[in-house]
Amino acid sequence: MKVSNPLRRHFPDAVFATGCPSRTVLDHVMSKWGLLVLLSLGDGEPLRWSELRRRAEGVSEKMLAQTLRTLVADGLVLRDARPVVPPHVEYSLTPRGLELAAHLQPLMEWVVENAPDILEDAAAD
Repeated sequence: MKVSNPLRRHFPDAVFATGCPSRTVLDHVMSKWGLLVLLSLGDGEPLRWSELRRRAEGVSEKMLAQTLRTLVADGLVLRDARPVVPPHVEYSLTPRGLELAAHLQPLMEWVVENAPDILEDAAAD
C-alpha cells in the first residue's frame, strides 16, 4: 500500500503493510497492560512483581506475567532474579525501554487530559 507524501516522509510504506515488524512491536507496546507496565517502570526505579501489579490496577496475574515475558523478550524490560529464598525478582527498563517510555509519556498525558471529554462526547451520541 502506498501512502501520501507527507506520511511517507515519516513512515516508510512498509509500516502500513501487514507483514511489517512494527506491527508486532506496536501490539506489544500499545496493549493496555504493556503501556501501563512501561509507564510504571518509566521513572527508572526497579519494581517488584507486587508493586507492578498494584500500579497496573486490575491486571490479572496471568496478564501481568504474559506482558512482562513479552516486554523482556522484546528487550524493553530487564528481569533481575536474585538467587535468594524467598525469590526476589525486580523489573526495570533497558535503555531502549527508557527511551520508549519517554515517548509514551506525552501520549498518555494527552489521553488522561482528553479522556473525560472523549467519553462524554461518545455517551452523547
